[in-house]
Amino acid sequence: MVQLAANLSMMFAEVPFLDRFERAAKAGFGAVEYLFPYEFPAPDIASRLRENGLRQVLFNAPPGNWAAGERGLAAVPGRAAEFREGVSRALDYAAALACDQVHVMAGILPPGIPWLTAASLYAANLAWAAEQAEGAGVKLLIEPINHRDMPGYVLHTTRQAADIIAAVGNGGIGLQFDLYHCQITEGDVSRHMAELLPLIAHMQIADVPDRHEPGSGEIGWEYVFRRMDALGYNGFVGCEYRPAGQTEAGLAWRKRYGV
Repeated sequence: MVQLAANLSMMFAEVPFLDRFERAAKAGFGAVEYLFPYEFPAPDIASRLRENGLRQVLFNAPPGNWAAGERGLAAVPGRAAEFREGVSRALDYAAALACDQVHVMAGILPPGIPWLTAASLYAANLAWAAEQAEGAGVKLLIEPINHRDMPGYVLHTTRQAADIIAAVGNGGIGLQFDLYHCQITEGDVSRHMAELLPLIAHMQIADVPDRHEPGSGEIGWEYVFRRMDALGYNGFVGCEYRPAGQTEAGLAWRKRYGV
């Protein structure tokens, strides 16, 4: 049975962030994820989770200066100290929120830096971070992101992700498999899902091309959800989509696909 988590960075944006937890619970979600919690004290978020009976299943480590276009530091030369500080901060939040998965963003490939150089740094930084996370009972995740939405992002194919996970090699890194990004970059999402299943720790969904609700675009969701069940996937599926209209009005897709 597919376990859904509402993405509070994108869903229920009709209300302020801390009020979205109640809206998600009332809409029938038992779990939530979002991009970054750091604007709010961890105890404030923890109380919203507790009050609404929600489980926190994922958030991102600090990405650097998001407003300036930074999208992670793990593969960016010269930022190791800031990266380590960010991982430590993320693990503090994970402990406060009882969250056992954190996404670590790679970053945008700097001009003049070969991809292999960035990938080697990425693997080394992840290896250090995974050691810290293991002691905290947290699994770190990496996610391929398409170059249409995020030009120049270091990690943009599932093959690259599998190679990075193998290079780190300690079992502390999992794959965050986003069907939206995979469909744009590689297609053949159900085959990729099956082949990568041993590495997948978390999935995310949105339809292509506009990143709206399932059923609004080209992906065959009835088959995809059926395939998730057939493969025995037992992790969470984050609804990381931008509602085409009012969030609750767009949730009819859950009944349509039986999730």
